[in-house]
This record gives sequence, C-alpha cells and structure tokens, in this order.
Amino acid sequence: MNAHWQPPPPDLVSATATNHSGIVIDKVRKIYAARKSSAEVVALDDISLTVPKGTILGVIGRSGAGKSTLIRLINGLDKPSEGRVVVNGVDITALDEAALRQARRSIGMVFQHFNLLSSRTAFDNVALPLEIAGTPKAEIEKRVLPLLDMVGLADKRHRYPAELSGGQKQRVGIARALATEPSVLLSDEATSALDPETTDQILDLLKQINRQLHLTILFITHEMAVVKALADRVAVIEGGRIVEEGSTFDVFATPRHELTRRFVSSVTGSAAPDWLAAALKPYQPPGGQAVLRITFKGSDASQPLLSQIARSLNIDLNILSGQVEMIAGHPFGTLIVSAAASPEQLQQVITHFSANNNLVEQLGYVA
Repeated sequence: MNAHWQPPPPDLVSATATNHSGIVIDKVRKIYAARKSSAEVVALDDISLTVPKGTILGVIGRSGAGKSTLIRLINGLDKPSEGRVVVNGVDITALDEAALRQARRSIGMVFQHFNLLSSRTAFDNVALPLEIAGTPKAEIEKRVLPLLDMVGLADKRHRYPAELSGGQKQRVGIARALATEPSVLLSDEATSALDPETTDQILDLLKQINRQLHLTILFITHEMAVVKALADRVAVIEGGRIVEEGSTFDVFATPRHELTRRFVSSVTGSAAPDWLAAALKPYQPPGGQAVLRITFKGSDASQPLLSQIARSLNIDLNILSGQVEMIAGHPFGTLIVSAAASPEQLQQVITHFSANNNLVEQLGYVA
C-alpha cells in the first residue's frame, strides 16, 4: 500500500458519507427453473440480513451455497422471486430499468478477476463509469486522480492492465468501484486470485477505505481468513439459507453450526493436527492421558490460567497445539492439551476452566 497515502479530498468524503441506511435484505427467495427438467432450483431461501451503514459484512459459504446470487440481487442484476432488497433506503426490487441504472451509481462493485479493459490505461479504466454517466471531462480528472492516489497508483495512471501486477489490477478495480461516489461497496471474491501478501494489502486498503469514506461493505468469500481480517460481522450461508450470523468475534469464539465450526477451525488452531487426530482414542488406554480443547475468550486469552490450574491441582498439563491472536480487536486463543489426571482431577480441570467463561471440550485420549 502507498506509504504516503492521504485521506481523499473533503468533497469526496462528504459526497460518499451521506446519511444512508446500508443494506436490508428482507425474506428473499430466489428460484431458478432447472435447465433439463421441470424441477425448480432454490438458490436462496428466506434470506434476511441487515448491514448497517458503515459496517463490513462478510458472507462466507462453500461453492454453490448462493453467495453470488445474493450479490446479483443487491446490485440489481437479478430480481428475487420473493422478498425485498433495500439499498440506501431504496427498494431495488421495485425499480424500473432507468431508475435501477441510477441506483447502481451508489453501489460499487469489485470483482474476483478485476474485469479491466485491456485497451484502456489505469486512469481510463477508473474513468469509465463516469464517462458512461456523462460526467464532464474536467470533472472526471478531478475525481479519478485522487482515487488513484488513494489506492497507491498515482504513478501508474498511464499503465495498461498488462503492465500491472494482480494486486495493482485489483487496486484499479477498487478505484473504479469508487468513481461514482457510492455509499455501498460489494466485493465478489476480490482476493481469491491473489497471493497471500497481496491479499493482506488489499484487505488493509479496504479497511482504510471503510474508515475514511464510511462505506457499507458486503463481501463474499470462501476463505475464513479473509473474514477474520476484514469483517465486523459475518453471515454463513449453506444451501441458500443463512445458518449463522453475528459479530465476527462471537462467531469465531462460539460457532454454533457445524459448517461454521469447520470454517473457523481452519484459521483459529481449534482443529486437532493430523498426527493428533490419528492418535486419538475414544477410551483411555493404560497410562493414557485425556485430551482437552480449551477456547479462551477476551482477557483470559492472555492470562496464565494453564499454569495456575496445574499448580492448584498438582497435575501435569502438556500443550499439544494451539495459538493466541486478535479477532475483531479482541484476544482469542485455542489450546489443545493433554492431562495426566484421574477422572476426578479431570473434572476439576474442566470445572476450573469453564468457571472462567472458557469453552472446554474433551476430544478423547492418547497413549
């Protein structure tokens, strides 16, 4: 990211940060006719979501879960079979084509594969939506140059897409999405075609844009690491339905749905390592030890509870795996430990940890 990044001009901020209501998805169903049969395909089923103004919501799900259909309904490229989609206080589903074109100017879109025109420079790609809207040439330059500077590409204004890296192309795509001064930004797998380092840079840029312009951002992804890094809130979609929704920290700390637990375990260290999973037994072998997974939330994530309990109960606790990190600004940790303890001592260990509002699960035993 540009080390000399400066906030955009006040007129750009004020134009974007007007009082809008964000996104409201109200009891939406989307049904498609099957191509080779008379059966119907339910892509979305009774979806309700609210994304307050200035919030970043991540929608995560596996391929085919309905994520892309949801985005198409929000930007008006498709209409729901039932329900309403309200953006900035306007019912998108009730607009005719002319009104919809006008409404789309307040909705920016960032794509997975950038969707830049190869025959146009970075400047001209960003300028394209303004040209289509009939914006005067002098006004276009006043708007495009600050946007290129915002995304760290002021010195690349005359470069063509073939001369840019993947991360730079996505920065052009982000600047283009902001050209019409939207209050809502939609992102469709915007980082899945990028390497990890470039992904981190793009996510940092999106967070900075959210803070500076107070944009409402809804992004879809299949990567929980992206949700962890970017989202204020997260919705998990499976089979066209929202199966879990809440603040990012709450969903990571106490996932309720099995799919969410699988997603979360991939980035929090809560999944048992392969070597340990292969060694786990459902019963205690002679001389075996119990294996516990302990999830620490809030301040407890950085407290020496493990050593305190080991001393208090006079037992050995061996750390097998785990990590401690920050999620949505809160400490969060997961440890998998083995305990050489009698059943009575083991229950005491579980009671001690649980009393501190931590989640304790017994995974099994190891020899």
